[in-house]
Amino acid sequence: MDTQYTVGQYLTQRLEELGLGHLFSIAGDYTIEWINKHIEPSSIELIEEVNELNAGYAADGYARLKGIGAMCFTYSAGTLSAVNAVAASYAERIPVVVVNGAPSIQKRLTAQQTGFTYHHMIDGETDLNIYKNITAAAIKIDNPELAPRLIDYALTECISQKRPAYIELLEDMVEQPCAAPQGKLTPLTPIPLQDNVDQAIDKVQQALSQAERPIVWLGAEVDRMGLHEEANALIRKLNLPYVTELISKAVFSENDPLFTGVFDGQASSEVTQKLVNESDFILGLGVWLSDINSLGQAVNYDKTALISWDTVKLGTYFVPQVPLANFIDELNQKPLSNLSTCAIPSEAPNSSEQFSGDISYQGFYDFIQSKEYINDNVLIGSDASLNFFGSLLLKVGTPRGFVAQPTYSSIGYIGPAATGMSLAKQDHQRVFVFSGDGGFQMTPQCLSTQTRFKLNPIIFVMDNGVYGVEQWLYDAEIFSSDQPFFDSCILHQWDYCKLADVFGCKGWKANTYEELNEAILGALENLDSPSLIQVRVPPKSLPNNAKWKKK
Repeated sequence: MDTQYTVGQYLTQRLEELGLGHLFSIAGDYTIEWINKHIEPSSIELIEEVNELNAGYAADGYARLKGIGAMCFTYSAGTLSAVNAVAASYAERIPVVVVNGAPSIQKRLTAQQTGFTYHHMIDGETDLNIYKNITAAAIKIDNPELAPRLIDYALTECISQKRPAYIELLEDMVEQPCAAPQGKLTPLTPIPLQDNVDQAIDKVQQALSQAERPIVWLGAEVDRMGLHEEANALIRKLNLPYVTELISKAVFSENDPLFTGVFDGQASSEVTQKLVNESDFILGLGVWLSDINSLGQAVNYDKTALISWDTVKLGTYFVPQVPLANFIDELNQKPLSNLSTCAIPSEAPNSSEQFSGDISYQGFYDFIQSKEYINDNVLIGSDASLNFFGSLLLKVGTPRGFVAQPTYSSIGYIGPAATGMSLAKQDHQRVFVFSGDGGFQMTPQCLSTQTRFKLNPIIFVMDNGVYGVEQWLYDAEIFSSDQPFFDSCILHQWDYCKLADVFGCKGWKANTYEELNEAILGALENLDSPSLIQVRVPPKSLPNNAKWKKK
């Protein structure tokens, strides 16, 4: 054994090799030795977060852009506070690593044999047992000889399944000697059955050749599995109009002439709905179905081929072990000429609306789009709120420039996710995120971390005084009637822009479009801290594409 290596050093090097540049952490006595002796001297910058939930959301936002994220907490009292964030990453297939500093073998044995309890401990297995349910791999490092194999296994599963990995690092293992890393960690590839791949290709080719109005539906798996170049080549070869999901919005630049909108049921634009409804064959590449990705409109499975989760489904036709990467590669090699193509519809030109006076929800989104504040250097993020509707129709020119969590839909996500996005973005890019006021009340301390590290996202808090999306989901009629909101949906009013004074950043309050414009211009000039813009909108104001729901 090469005794020059230690377990703590091994884990740090493997994270560096995977491209990790930042570690989101909360100080803890069970983690401090690994942090001080191995992370601090490494190329990984430590981002001292304010709480574990925010750190988990930040790591998730970071990983969506960088391909890997990581967080480090102390046992139970720390790590269990991050469970919701990690569950979200699991649901949305985001590769984040949870390093949990844990009590030593001596402390565990003492607790088990005598009943003497050490701080943060429950029974010594609680954390591991919980995280097994929301990770691709959950390991405990209590033997230095096994540590390299366990670490490599957990990290390989993380980057292969694009899901979280949990590494429980006992405090007395950090400086134990272990073998040096061997080779590089690479994702495992799914095992295709070539006969099944060939059969699926023939089935889809036949459907494409017979269709008079075929289109392509690009899903999140294209992004998660890093198939951008391959999918883009296929789109160009097919020369068909394509739509995305909300979860895969802006997987390619939305300035692409073949792009025809985000398809999200009745929340889609009229042009997108018309294209999808009139199409006679939809080729779905990596599409993940959920109620938030098909609002108010069921998918027509008889005309939709879904290639995802290593399977192909079309109506009652099903064939397994057809990985998306293999399918796209094989289809790219097939002759696909003389396909029928439908005309790509164009949106009606926006009327030259004069923005003045009080702000409406729809007016806010029309305003920032018309003013061209969303340019090709902007990354957009939306929280699970009525902002899903408004941001869905924004044109995002930056490839992979949209971050949201529509499958898990945990409100409060996007503020701290903006921390990770700001650290992972390119230097010329700027982060704009849209939060509901209810969600922002859950995680406002994100401003502290962003200010501390001189990050400059622009955070719009849509202040309507209610949990609007929760009311809408249960009973949308209230928005168009004189009925009051449910008491459970009414918020305590905050003066959000004054939080900027608390955390040392800059804030604005916008009641009118004139004030909104002034706030955005001021925020764009603020390069050294986050900018918080409190946007006052009437409680019953809705984005137009949310008005279809009556109950």
